[in-house]
Amino acid sequence: MTRHILLINPNSSQSTSAMMQAIAQRATKNALAVAVATAERSPAMIVTEDDLLASAEEVVEIGLRHAADCVGIVVSAFGDPGLDDLRRQVAIPVVGICEASMRVASQGGRPFGVATTTPLLVDAIAARARALGFAELLTGIRCTAGDPTALADDKAALTQALGEMVEACIAADQAQAVIIGGGPLGEAAGALQPRFSTPVISPIPCAIAFLLEQIPSARREAPIVAATAGE
Repeated sequence: MTRHILLINPNSSQSTSAMMQAIAQRATKNALAVAVATAERSPAMIVTEDDLLASAEEVVEIGLRHAADCVGIVVSAFGDPGLDDLRRQVAIPVVGICEASMRVASQGGRPFGVATTTPLLVDAIAARARALGFAELLTGIRCTAGDPTALADDKAALTQALGEMVEACIAADQAQAVIIGGGPLGEAAGALQPRFSTPVISPIPCAIAFLLEQIPSARREAPIVAATAGE
């Protein structure tokens, strides 16, 4: 058994899981290995509030199944489904990518926006900001046009469209930081960061950093050991 972090993908896409796991592993800076567990009952990409709410039950199930084998858990969907319930039921740290990225984006009272691809999740994102106490700092949520799933399949188009939303958050909404709102958008977030002088926030690294703060024994010089989380 390895000491590792578990990343839960509430979407059912294995390719998305692999991408998010790679981002999370880089973000640990060799502190711990990252294992990934993928939901089976959700769509490949959560794009509606009903999907988000329905995914919470399986997130909790996965977390409870693996909690004894890991030192911390990341819920890697932007609505943080199941986060609060899972956190109450396990003795290890649990963080969500929305929670963590909003903490970073709002540092020092900084107004921030969200650029994402899922217009049907705007209300859920705004509700999450309210629940976390950041509603007054949220300048707006800008969404790309068209089908989110189709856009996610075209990396260049996805990055271009999200970049336009980042520009709108900054220029029109006066955001001083912009979160790329979604676990499946992790690669696009990384690609956009160098293009703007305004901070562009990638949620998965934020969640890893927040989690490591809560694991005192995590040593940055520790070697990475491959970890898996079989279902």
